[in-house]
Amino acid sequence: MKERKTAAVTPELDGSRLDLAASSLFGITRSAASQYIEDGVLTLCGKTSKKNVRVTPGDVLTFDVPELKAPDALPENIPVRIVYEDDMLAVVDKPKGMVVHPAPGNYEGTLVSALLYQMRGRLSGINGVERPGIVHRIDKDTSGLLIVAKTDEAHIALASQIKDHSFSRVYEGVIVGRTREDRGSVNKTVGRNPKDRKKMAAGVTDGREALTDYELIEAYNGFSRMRFTLHTGRTHQIRVHMSSIGHPLMGDTVYGGGRTPVEKKYADLLRGQCLHARYIGFVHPGTGEYMEFDAGVPDYFVKITEVLKNL
Repeated sequence: MKERKTAAVTPELDGSRLDLAASSLFGITRSAASQYIEDGVLTLCGKTSKKNVRVTPGDVLTFDVPELKAPDALPENIPVRIVYEDDMLAVVDKPKGMVVHPAPGNYEGTLVSALLYQMRGRLSGINGVERPGIVHRIDKDTSGLLIVAKTDEAHIALASQIKDHSFSRVYEGVIVGRTREDRGSVNKTVGRNPKDRKKMAAGVTDGREALTDYELIEAYNGFSRMRFTLHTGRTHQIRVHMSSIGHPLMGDTVYGGGRTPVEKKYADLLRGQCLHARYIGFVHPGTGEYMEFDAGVPDYFVKITEVLKNL
């Protein structure tokens, strides 16, 4: 069944083009909004319109979200490190550069395809055929630990822990520069960047509450190795929060990193942000036991920190 979304034009969008207003109200790109308007699935006051028509406060936009047409994920024999596995769940160590689930431009070589092969389809079905077993995710260029549900019961219980923030996630990463204090917190909302809907931004008025603790592990010349503890799990949270205080993650060209000579020299080694989901902790949905895992750090992380120590 298709999902229908409705939204009323707000005063700050008075006089905006329909495609721009739709982009802002529904959190989609302007080009996507234009296509949906042309296709007739995004309407103004119940009628199809042109994308350049001007809107006024109170106008109602209706968006019949097209059903996802992603191909079924297929099992692929891709090596993925399984840190822990039982009948209800598994903890996996996702390598840098691997997409979690199929999406446009990344239909093959995903973590889901690897899991379908290794676990012979024994994954929860709550998220459908596109994301079987996926309870939470990390970015393509972030490495580290993910928990995977093998039963619907486990999926529901683990998702509940994430929602009430009792699910422990600790990352390590390298930032540009050094924070004023060796430990602290960033407590800023995270939401879609109003100037670029493909990116996130900190401190936006319509964003969701987000809290990240940080702590210095080791300081280098112009860079710092940090530990990050997530109290919430917003999209790109650590990357956006650290960028917002002037210390983007090393190699993170999306949020202000990748500009120093050192980052440019070692771009092929970094291949994106230097961020690793090292620790994960949760209550097992079957036994009630608290479990915690440490992935260590991957080779690229070790190599880049060795480079930084010798600057």
